[in-house]
Amino acid sequence: MNEEKRNILLVDDDPDFLEPVRMLLDAHGYKVESAHSEEGALKCLETFKPDLAILDLMMDHYDSGFIVGHKLKGRYPDAKVIIATGVTGETGYRFAADSEYGANWTGADLIMDKGIRPDQILREIKRLLGE
Repeated sequence: MNEEKRNILLVDDDPDFLEPVRMLLDAHGYKVESAHSEEGALKCLETFKPDLAILDLMMDHYDSGFIVGHKLKGRYPDAKVIIATGVTGETGYRFAADSEYGANWTGADLIMDKGIRPDQILREIKRLLGE
């Protein structure tokens, strides 16, 4: 891990996801700011510059994660965005960040289905941040 802590924005309206992931990231030396809503995330971005954000897809609205990701990329183009969602399990529809359309529209560098293991999320964070 680099001497300087990397900043991660964690946004999810489900405390059962938010708190364990926050504790995991804290334990691995990341500086974490969290929010429980689209509005809270956008407010946080006024004073916090994340290197990476992990965003729930459906919060205040069905597309809250996409909105936050798109606005974050507009403000901080180099920031990486992971959308963490349970929508595939609920609807059967799978979003893809690896297509040009998906990456541009969602603002996401990666979309992960919830049920993410701690080792998976850490591996993807390190990969996206080049650690």
